[in-house]
Amino acid sequence: MRIATWNVNSLKQRVPRLLPWLDERRPDILCLQETKCADDAFADLLGDELERRGYAVAVHGEATWNGVAILSRVGVDDVAGGLPGGPGFPHQESRAVSATCGGIRVVSVYVPNGREPGSEHYDYKLAWLAALRDMLAAAPQETIVCGDMNVAPTDADVFDPEAYVGQTHVTPPERAALGEIEALGFRDVIRDRWPDERVFTYWDYRAGMFHQDLGMRIDLVLAGAPVAERVRAAWVDRHARKGTGPSDHAPVIVDLDEAPDGDIGPVVPPPSAPVIKRGSGKLPQSP
Repeated sequence: MRIATWNVNSLKQRVPRLLPWLDERRPDILCLQETKCADDAFADLLGDELERRGYAVAVHGEATWNGVAILSRVGVDDVAGGLPGGPGFPHQESRAVSATCGGIRVVSVYVPNGREPGSEHYDYKLAWLAALRDMLAAAPQETIVCGDMNVAPTDADVFDPEAYVGQTHVTPPERAALGEIEALGFRDVIRDRWPDERVFTYWDYRAGMFHQDLGMRIDLVLAGAPVAERVRAAWVDRHARKGTGPSDHAPVIVDLDEAPDGDIGPVVPPPSAPVIKRGSGKLPQSP
């Protein structure tokens, strides 16, 4: 079974990239984030194309912002949108959807960005992660959480830790909140398989960040032990970040039970840019 996750940063904009990618990579389950469309708009945009490819869909969207979905060729049962008792801003946003697919409880999440440490957005992010933790504490062991976590788990998951000082995504409270989820028994399958490799999933559109491979690893697949033990390959499809009209995120792909493309490495294709010296990098918005 192939499971993938992809923040498409506007489904409408990404349809010309998404459909050929589905035909090429053929995931059995695909979690989408930042679809930026309401449920009826999702159906109008992709319903016929997905049905033709054998996908059932669980969606939880809203116009313009946020939005998550699960596409599955192995069934979609017990669909639930949102987080039980989760925080709002001021109302609950469309940032989580869950369904049982092929015997696995699949959760597609788009964690709030947090914007700036100490802000109300940052507090909301921490509260949202706590609500996700509480929901997952009651989930079956056969659960997989896929999505844009908006947290880089360690300094190894950003191109230069010094460039991110004072920024969200890397602060101790955010990492601790993610750690509480992992402590429930969820394993970061990319790091499980590639503990020492340079792996990113997001690159800012600005300043040639992708071409210099100056990125972050914030799109994660966290699997309960019974699922994690089935992993045969786990990799980032960097091809999908290339070319015209890409998302600023690349898909993360996890193969269970068998690896149809082989155990091909952490990033396909590997980046050509050299690792930069620590302390020499800057974010595009930095002075």
